[in-house]
Amino acid sequence: MENFVYHNPVKLVFGRGTIPKVAELIPAKARILMTYGGGSIKRNGVYDQVTKALAGRPLLEFGGIEPNPRYETLMKAVDLCRREKVDFLLAVGGGSVLDGTKFVAVAVPFEAGDPWDILAKDAPPKAALPLGCVLTLPATGSEMNMFAVISRDSTREKLAFGNPLVYPQFSILDPETTYTLPERQVVNGIVDAFAHVMEQYLTFPQDAPLQDRLAEAVLATLIEEGPKALQRPRDYAVRANLMWAATNALNGWLGLGVKHDWTTHMIGHELTALYGLDHGQTLAVVMPAVWKHQKAAKAQKLIQYGERIWGIREGADRADQAIARTEQFFRSLGIKTRLSEYGIGPDRFEEIGQRLEARGERLGEHGNIGKKEVVEILRLAL
Repeated sequence: MENFVYHNPVKLVFGRGTIPKVAELIPAKARILMTYGGGSIKRNGVYDQVTKALAGRPLLEFGGIEPNPRYETLMKAVDLCRREKVDFLLAVGGGSVLDGTKFVAVAVPFEAGDPWDILAKDAPPKAALPLGCVLTLPATGSEMNMFAVISRDSTREKLAFGNPLVYPQFSILDPETTYTLPERQVVNGIVDAFAHVMEQYLTFPQDAPLQDRLAEAVLATLIEEGPKALQRPRDYAVRANLMWAATNALNGWLGLGVKHDWTTHMIGHELTALYGLDHGQTLAVVMPAVWKHQKAAKAQKLIQYGERIWGIREGADRADQAIARTEQFFRSLGIKTRLSEYGIGPDRFEEIGQRLEARGERLGEHGNIGKKEVVEILRLAL
């Protein structure tokens, strides 16, 4: 393992009936902006729980944050915060709402130009509004990390940033809030969490047996509990296990001291930006293709993964078997694993490679994936 420093200030409040605790966790005199998405929190009772807990407090609302939150939408929230002198943000929803709220948090006090520069030019934010979270969709791990991914319609870009200033002060995780999620969102969340684990785990042996075992524990939980969540959507134990697994997939623990490979996510972001595919859909398509392309470099970890997770212990093609079993798992959840199944052909593959190259991206744990390799990976995903 390599040297590392780890700092995570998030206070997690986990379990049924925990939403009213939001009143204790937000400073009494705070001017609060509650952010949310398309309105599902008003149908599943979460909105009522939050507003009841904060009754009598200065509480503004901003709804309509999209999946793959849009810069254009978020800047309206920034304007509202500045105008109303908001000093605390409360994200109520899934990872997209929380990611968007993190961007609002740093954009409101940003004075060094266009806040988009935080993503496009790595402009460092100097301050951020404090924020908290009531999570309703397990997927991104954003409730316990310092990262966010934001899209911009005008440039058709989907970019990420990370900064310790946007760690949530607290995150409330009540598994009962996930009971009414559409199946498509549940599946996307399972795939997203699975990919988060794999992009920290499936690289090369790094003398980090504890990190490997932690990652494998999360993978095994997702594989066991994911299908149950589709079959028994109101099973509290299943929903709790799935929610906790998704948080652990990207809260920083698994990747400590080891090199990562975020190729799948980076290519996936481009597919979402250009074609509008769900984030989870892009991951299910791209990840097997990345592994096929990088099979020689990843062979030892693919074989280890295949043996420990899928019980593959025989055959000269154990790496191929591991890839195939992963793809089978995704398809068993009802998600497609080929670009052609979404009607996407190779006509824009070069453009995707060029977009990544223009940002100076060299992908992979060895930095050996450039424009040419990106195009090759996409062709394997057809």
